[in-house]
Amino acid sequence: MNRLSRAVFAGVVMLAATLVPAHAQSYHIVKTFTLGGDGGWDYVALDTAGHRLFVARGTRVMVIDPASGKVLAEIPGLNRAHGVAFSYGTGKGFATSGGDSSVVVFDLKTLQVLGRTHAADDADAVLYDPATKHIFTFNGDAGSSSVIDAATGQNIGTIALGGKPEFGVSSGDGKLFANIEDSSQVVEIDPTAMQVTRRWALAPCESPTGLAIDRVHHILFSGCRNSLMAVSDAQSGKLITTLPIGQGVDAARFDVGRQLAFASNGDGTITVIHEDGPDKFTVVGNVATKRGARTMELDQTTHRIFTVTADFGPAPAATPDRPRPRPPVLPGTFALLELDP
Repeated sequence: MNRLSRAVFAGVVMLAATLVPAHAQSYHIVKTFTLGGDGGWDYVALDTAGHRLFVARGTRVMVIDPASGKVLAEIPGLNRAHGVAFSYGTGKGFATSGGDSSVVVFDLKTLQVLGRTHAADDADAVLYDPATKHIFTFNGDAGSSSVIDAATGQNIGTIALGGKPEFGVSSGDGKLFANIEDSSQVVEIDPTAMQVTRRWALAPCESPTGLAIDRVHHILFSGCRNSLMAVSDAQSGKLITTLPIGQGVDAARFDVGRQLAFASNGDGTITVIHEDGPDKFTVVGNVATKRGARTMELDQTTHRIFTVTADFGPAPAATPDRPRPRPPVLPGTFALLELDP
């Protein structure tokens, strides 16, 4: 490569490095769809095959067309709905119902409930693992993961996690990882053997919740309740670094195409982090959303982010039983927000 070619190449690399953070900082709300309905909310899941969003809403799961904001259907019969996972090979969806320690199984085409499977206390986050073709729930109070055969919908095993799990991810090639909230750790799970194979500390991270993975570079992003993103090397099982994020994080996502990690924060921001290299990460923006928008979903094709929240009234007066009472949700204000780069 001659001097001119090297100069041109260097210029292209520098331009690319500056463009990605610029795109990251340009994320903004482009659409707001008022959905209404009663109840709180938790995880948002994108059905990439059916182009639908599934939003956990207390007693049910709302199914939404993200293009129009239209509520297509509701999946009933849940008690403290948390998360949704999809098994496209079997044509089934799985929704965790933490209040009764179960998983509701439904048909992905008709959205009709097919049955219910027992999991464990506080069944919360849930994922589909393509390597084993099993569904894994992460049960907070039980300190375990329940393993469900996606074809039969039956519980086939339990993995003791040694602490209270929050979100989990699949590497896609035979490993699972989960945040352990009460000990501020990550555990590595062998989904075939159904056992924990490694664990490592995330300190100074406290109470890790949302978890995202860069499968190509084996990097994990743990959103921590003390306003940090803990970045780990999944191969070596070591913490790489921590970066500042907003307050009240509950979800994390990673954009493969743009090498961006996101943390959605209840304070009304989404923190955007660029993966500059395997050991270098940069906070490139804190995008304004809306108070309470603590969960989110990312469309890897369009790079759009979806989050949900509502309007709140004034918090009630504190009492000995409730020293930090939550403000009430104003009726009819629950909404879906779309953010575009």
